[in-house]
Amino acid sequence: MKLLLLLALVGLAQGFQTRVPLRKMKSLRQRLQEQGLLESFLKQHPYNLAAKYFPGIAVEALENYMDDEYFGTISIGTPPQEFTVVFDTGSSNLWVPSVFCSSPACRNHNRFNPAESSTFLSTNDTLFIAYGTGSMTGVLGYDTVDVAGINVRNQIFGLAETEPGDFFYYTPFDGILGLAFPSIASSGATPVFDNMMMENLVDRNLFSVYLSRDSQGGSFVLFGAIDPYYTTRGISWIPLSAETYWQITMESVSIKGSPVACSSGCQAIVDTGTTLLAVPIRAFRTLMRLLGASSSGEISCEAVSKLPSLIFHIHGKEFPVPPRAYVLRSNGYCTLGLQGMDTPTEEGELWILGDVFIREYYVVFDRTNNKVGLSRL
Repeated sequence: MKLLLLLALVGLAQGFQTRVPLRKMKSLRQRLQEQGLLESFLKQHPYNLAAKYFPGIAVEALENYMDDEYFGTISIGTPPQEFTVVFDTGSSNLWVPSVFCSSPACRNHNRFNPAESSTFLSTNDTLFIAYGTGSMTGVLGYDTVDVAGINVRNQIFGLAETEPGDFFYYTPFDGILGLAFPSIASSGATPVFDNMMMENLVDRNLFSVYLSRDSQGGSFVLFGAIDPYYTTRGISWIPLSAETYWQITMESVSIKGSPVACSSGCQAIVDTGTTLLAVPIRAFRTLMRLLGASSSGEISCEAVSKLPSLIFHIHGKEFPVPPRAYVLRSNGYCTLGLQGMDTPTEEGELWILGDVFIREYYVVFDRTNNKVGLSRL
């Protein structure tokens, strides 16, 4: 089964701004569920989402396991070779499969061929990235990377040589373009957006994200600008608590005015590479009980209209996520868009605000001031 997205990238003519259109695609979880294969796949592929955020070796775990839905296209090399990638604010490396990789997961995806690029520069440096479902190994090289008309010359990136296991075989993307900070980049590789800033390829040292709802089009990543159409309600600016991931501090999470989780404060990461809301195990169990869901997150579709909003208290303001956002509907079934995450106790309580949260807000990722901006849609 070959999963390819054919997407066109359109650059803005106004200044150094580039809008990358994204397409929302049916998730791997939904496809497996429709085929009756989800339960067996989960048993064969246990996943520790927390591995992405607590480094052990060189950890950059991929997305939210089976629920990545938003993808765009970039090109690498001269002449350009196209790849579908996840624009991931929860990691910092760029990597794609290469012709040196014979793993099944590489063979059914686009592979970069350095011999066909006149601008490719090789290195002797290797890359190892651990995932919750396996790992990838490869080598590092330099080449021109085109992101919707922004040409980043001499961009370091990973050329995957192995992608063990069959999980990556089924993913609809070729690789990852990380948009987090250099401090968490594996092998010390400079992230793509950092090179954009250093080479003055963007008007402003920020990028913004809009994710559409209900399979509608129009999703995008905008480099170097804030689209005023999506900020008519104003922007709430939240300072980062760490310059690693796009990490912020939350005061609490409440339902109907009563705190139900994170009551003593906690950390949260705004992550476009995670579709669900990833919740610490104890809080996850509490929310399942309060919202009337089964341990697996299933809930009666008839009950959805009576569910309350989840209110996230961040930097003195309230950011609601209504039930239409956190309940996922697929093939007549309703499930909560929450996932339990077991984090090391010494790290404190950590939440991942994935696409379920981001779809409710236009999000600005500001590197100049190290802040996240949220504008309610």
